[in-house]
Amino acid sequence: MNAYGKYIFRKALWYLLTLIIAVSLNFFLPRMIEGNPVSMIVSEMTQGMTDSDTIKRVYETFMAEFGVDQPLYIQFLIYIKNLFTGNLGTSFGLYPKQVTDILASAVPWTIGLQLPAILTGWLLGNILGAVAAYKKGVFDKVIFPVALFVNSIPFFTLAIIMLYVFALTLGWFPLHGGYDYQMVPQLSLEFIGSVIRHHTLPFLSIVLVTIGGQAIGMREMSIYELNSDYVLYSKLLGIRDSKIAKYVFRNAMLPQITGLALSIGTMVGGSLICEIVFSYPGIGTWLFTAIRQLDYPLISGCTLLIAVSVLLANFTIDIIYGFIDPRIKSAQMEDH
Repeated sequence: MNAYGKYIFRKALWYLLTLIIAVSLNFFLPRMIEGNPVSMIVSEMTQGMTDSDTIKRVYETFMAEFGVDQPLYIQFLIYIKNLFTGNLGTSFGLYPKQVTDILASAVPWTIGLQLPAILTGWLLGNILGAVAAYKKGVFDKVIFPVALFVNSIPFFTLAIIMLYVFALTLGWFPLHGGYDYQMVPQLSLEFIGSVIRHHTLPFLSIVLVTIGGQAIGMREMSIYELNSDYVLYSKLLGIRDSKIAKYVFRNAMLPQITGLALSIGTMVGGSLICEIVFSYPGIGTWLFTAIRQLDYPLISGCTLLIAVSVLLANFTIDIIYGFIDPRIKSAQMEDH
């Protein structure tokens, strides 16, 4: 096995170990929350009933249905067995819906919100950061403080401010949801317009904060590159500024591209609180609902999906780095 193969193999082992730990925590941590979810479900279903024997039978039926009458280690073994068949269990709070069906309906909303927001914020932020570093003067004095201020605002704080100002006070946008609830999802202009209206505020709240962070990062990297020896040497050789700038910003973009790849890979778990603030029908809202209802299978399903997406994103970045890292390349050449 060459150096690159050894590098990937070691990384894969570490990520596999991390995945095993994540799966275990996904199962055990929700069950450490105080409370009995079956009692909550039964109390709602048996409101007005006075027959204690009937209530007891309903309780025992649901305990057996959800498997929580088994010892914890037996439940864990069943959970692992079901994972290999793609079965994440039945939701407690939305019985008899399957967790996989809930996640399948939520993931498109999360991706549809966060992927365009991440790409837009990344592109605009890098352009503004590069302009601030290259032009300096008034651009740098305005863009950098504004970017620093916006970047210091958490997603959920900006989301709450925008929700209060533009939805509650001015009434320009809807308060919550992914579309008007009286509408039936379909490919019609009316429905698409409703989705866009509900999409706008959460989209802008993510974009604005992303722009700030990317602008700061790009500005710092560009200033570092502009002060490098090769830039001074190129100027002494009489190379045009436009050509120098091309190489400077290409080099400065490398860490930003890495950050973009990580952001895209972790977007399933990113900005979850923003979704909660706007009650957007993505992973964040369902996770919040599951926690309130002590819905163990849905909590585990959401957190497992987030953990797997983060691990895959980081592993992908490690594969790319291993391919371009000169140290691994040199070790590979020595093997030959």
